[in-house]
Amino acid sequence: MTSSEGAAPSWVGDVHDGVDAWTRTAPAAQRSDRRTAPPPDPAAGGPEADPESVARKILLDALTGQARSRKELADRLARKLVPDEIATRLLDRFEEVGLVDDEAFARLWVSHRQPGKGLARRALAQELRRKGVDDETAREVLDEVDPADEEQAARTLVRKKLRSLSRVDDVKATRRLVGMLARKGYGSGMAYAVVRSELEAADREAPDEER
Repeated sequence: MTSSEGAAPSWVGDVHDGVDAWTRTAPAAQRSDRRTAPPPDPAAGGPEADPESVARKILLDALTGQARSRKELADRLARKLVPDEIATRLLDRFEEVGLVDDEAFARLWVSHRQPGKGLARRALAQELRRKGVDDETAREVLDEVDPADEEQAARTLVRKKLRSLSRVDDVKATRRLVGMLARKGYGSGMAYAVVRSELEAADREAPDEER
């Protein structure tokens, strides 16, 4: 190259220098086009979901691995702002095919809570009422609870609690045990009888029942 042709640009031979030189001299509009993101596509999100399909999925998800009462499901749909008309129609349909069944739900609830937590029928009735099970259905299910099973559950609770009351005098122990059974839904007559019996079996003495 002759001197008349002019000196070579300073960035020749270095790719990085060449890119820098081009970007410094490129028109501002051209550089802006290279950096500006394309506008969002309105159709990219797809069509809006059908409200009934959404509500159906909410119900199926809620029922996966756990039975629920109709009221619990209705409350969940309401929290998700599902219209009442759609919620009622779907819940009716789920009842028709047996996916929603308050009697079956109540029976399953009692079968777990009565032996598992030692709850008496009175406490179970209160829980079922809070779950939205009507009183007639709850009564039919609770009538199936064997009184002998209920008493045995009370005895199991007392024996377990007694182990932590070894340093408590018999009067205080009796009050605490009877109070515990009362909170579990047992009537005072059964509670005191069970506590007295279990104290005697542990060579302890319950005081006379207070009137």
